[in-house]
Order: sequence, then C-alpha cells, then structure tokens
Amino acid sequence: MANVLVVGFEPSPAGERAVTFAVDLAKLSGSSLHIVHVLEWSPYSFLTPEEIEERHARRKEELSRAKESIIDPLVKKLGASGVSVETSIRYGHVAETLAAVAKDAGASQIIVGRTGAPGLASRLFGSVAGALAQASPVPCTIVP
Repeated sequence: MANVLVVGFEPSPAGERAVTFAVDLAKLSGSSLHIVHVLEWSPYSFLTPEEIEERHARRKEELSRAKESIIDPLVKKLGASGVSVETSIRYGHVAETLAAVAKDAGASQIIVGRTGAPGLASRLFGSVAGALAQASPVPCTIVP
C-alpha cells in the first residue's frame, strides 16, 4: 500500500506553505497526497423540514463553490509536480475531520499550515493545530 499524506488545505499563505511542504515530502518519500478542505458546519436540532431542506441546498452550493474556487485550481497547479493527488471537501470540525480522513485513508501523517491567531483568543478557544495534535491518530506536521 502506498504511503499517504493528508494535507489540510485552506486558501491562505499558511495553506500554500503546507501544500508546498507536503509536495516536497511526497517527492522524497514516494508518497501520495490526499488534500482535504474542511467547511465548518454546525448542525441544529430544532429545524423545520423546510429549514432542513434549505440548509441542504446551501450545503450543496458551498461544496460546489469550494471545489470550483479552491480545490480545482490547486489540483491544476499541482499537475506538473509528478505527485499523485486525491482531494476531498468535507463538512465538520476541522481537526476531527482531518483525523477521520487520515484514519480512513491509512495515512502516515497529517500536514497543516499554522495560521496563528496570537493572543487571548487562541489560548481560550484553542487552534486547529492544537486540537489536531490531540485528535490525530498519526503524527502531525504543522508548517509555520
């Protein structure tokens, strides 16, 4: 079975650095990449059937927009890298979702970029990197 590196991607300088690092590592190790973009989604318990239907319609639109504007351009950019790339877009808590994808893919590592919300907010609410370090079933690399 091939070595798989899961990369949590967001369209930002930190996300770009994580992908660049992952591509370089994949080339050195003969790994493939599974790039994951996670859309935060909070379910509500007390919605009417109409509201649930509306949320599902919005969800499909968000998935389509994310694929077209985030994932497709990235895959095109990585086409010349020579690295095998698989992608997915998921809803959920970022750290928990990346951990689940890594487990399902049999990944050997998760790579994310550090976005860094310095100060009180990150200490009170935590960060994706911190939560991922707690939830991940495999080693994590946080790219500065």
